[in-house]
Amino acid sequence: MNRAASSESSRREPNGSDAQPLRGEASVPPGRRVWLRFKRNRLGYWSLVVFIAAFVISLAGPLWSNDKPLVVRYQGHMYFPLVKTYAETTFGGDFPTPADYLDPFVRDRFSAPGNFAIYPPNHYYYDTLNYFSKGSNPAPPSRENWLGTDDRGRDVFARLVYGFRVSVLFALVLTVIGTILGVVAGAVQGYFGGRIDITGQRLIEIWSALPELYLLIIFASIFEPSLILLIILLSLFGWIGLSDYVRAEFLRNRTQDYVRAARAMGLSNWQIIWRHVLPNSLTPVITFLPFRMSGAILALTSLDFLGLGVPSPTPSLGELLAQGKANLDAWWISLSTFGVLVATLLLLTFMGDALRNALDTRIADAVKAGGGQ
Repeated sequence: MNRAASSESSRREPNGSDAQPLRGEASVPPGRRVWLRFKRNRLGYWSLVVFIAAFVISLAGPLWSNDKPLVVRYQGHMYFPLVKTYAETTFGGDFPTPADYLDPFVRDRFSAPGNFAIYPPNHYYYDTLNYFSKGSNPAPPSRENWLGTDDRGRDVFARLVYGFRVSVLFALVLTVIGTILGVVAGAVQGYFGGRIDITGQRLIEIWSALPELYLLIIFASIFEPSLILLIILLSLFGWIGLSDYVRAEFLRNRTQDYVRAARAMGLSNWQIIWRHVLPNSLTPVITFLPFRMSGAILALTSLDFLGLGVPSPTPSLGELLAQGKANLDAWWISLSTFGVLVATLLLLTFMGDALRNALDTRIADAVKAGGGQ
């Protein structure tokens, strides 16, 4: 009975579900084993699925949130406004300027017999100004504008879609750059130790004492704000915290027997670092990736809210929050933006927790020993 009960308890997940354990998990490659552990965490796994799906949808934003038709048939010819700009005269207008597909005149031309236009589900781009709207702005949610408009008449739903894409791309770039710098700095200090480690720690202490916000304000007043400038400035400080964890892992692993064996075989220091020590020191690096992304999204949102971020009309979650603050009666702006921001941060947090549990063998061993309790 005890053996049967123990076997039954070993089949339980950390959340108490009755999913079957991984058969022959010890023979599974380490990377595959981590993925299977991550996948067993339902909350973290589905957070990853939802986050990737939302990001892919935002990347394909022009296909379903745009002020240009996807396909136009006019007088027997096919046109594709998404990939080519057409003049108003192409569709029977009087001016050679780019066609405004929200213009009732242009829409009437497409509705004539033999002509048609296939529009995206949402008829607005992130910077579209509907000059033919008869209402005042900001306007509440309606059939035409699903989440209303901002104080300039731009569609809030479109700006949220493209603002989410900008935030995630910014976070990905900043995370990659900060991770590379942090790994290099921590690896050099931790592996060589001695004077190199002490000197590096003192330099990092001096560098981290610089007032980051003040530097951002100074550079924003000198140079025109842009995503590239923000990435450069934030990358100068975003690697410091990660380098401490990598340094600690290298200090621990450099005394292991496999490192001594590699030295005895005549491998160079850089070969030992790259082939042996680094792969065994990546746990904190991978674990912190989702949390670093959430920190980058919060940093961009905060800077945009303060007016130090990306220039207009670039879509931004922080700029929408600032509009909500300036227009308290337009509740739809703050509510929808806050919902997108909170949902994004929660998804990244759940992913980070699941990834940490999957990489930490002590947690996995505790789960096995305790029968998932």
